[in-house]
Formats: sequence, structure tokens, C-alpha cells
Amino acid sequence: MTKRILVIDDELDIREIVCLSIEAFSGWDAEGAASGGQGLEKAQQGHWDAILLDISMPDMDGVEVFERLQQTPQTQPIPVILLTAKVLPSDRDRFAKLGVAGVITKPFDPVNIGRQMAELLTWPSPSR
Repeated sequence: MTKRILVIDDELDIREIVCLSIEAFSGWDAEGAASGGQGLEKAQQGHWDAILLDISMPDMDGVEVFERLQQTPQTQPIPVILLTAKVLPSDRDRFAKLGVAGVITKPFDPVNIGRQMAELLTWPSPSR
């Protein structure tokens, strides 16, 4: 069965590159959400195998989105990987305490982002 990934990032270019990369190099389905609010709606409307979540977004940042996902029984079990350009040692500690599945830093390698996700989620390597 094909994995379904929800990509929540306010930057259109990043969102499109991530979705295209996941589909082209991993063979998974990916769909984007342009804001935390839209991401929460989409997370509740579909079956997702994982969420790739940007930290720095206006209105509602990634940490708040993650906390809201954790408060909803339907979305709480979905593993979340953070996508961020800012990863200081203190950030890694804070993210680990949140209970996220992992962190992928920007800039990321489009060819390997699916493999990175699979490693963090302990999934078999993508088929492509």
C-alpha cells in the first residue's frame, strides 16, 4: 500500500518541491497544506501515514500545530517529522521532548528526503 504524506509548509516553493520529491523519488503520495490551520483540517479529513511539518509559519507555528494534532484522537497517532532551518542543540532537545518522530533540516536533499523520512519512521526504504 502506498504511503500518504501530508506536507504542511507556508512556503509554496518548499511545499511543491517536497511533494514532488516524495512522489518522484519515493513512490508515495504527497499533498500540501499552506498553513497550520489548513494542515489541521486536512489531517482530520484523510488517512495519513505521516506529516512533514514546517516549524516557522505565520499565525500558527509548527509546535502549536503539533500540539493540536496530539490533542485530537483522530490525528494523535500520525507520526510527525519537523522540517526546519533552525536546529540548535537546544531546539533538538525541545523537539525530542515534544515527541516528534524526527527532524529534517533545510536545506534538504530532494532526492533523499523520502529515505530520510523512512529512516526516522523505521519504514522500509522507498521503492524508487
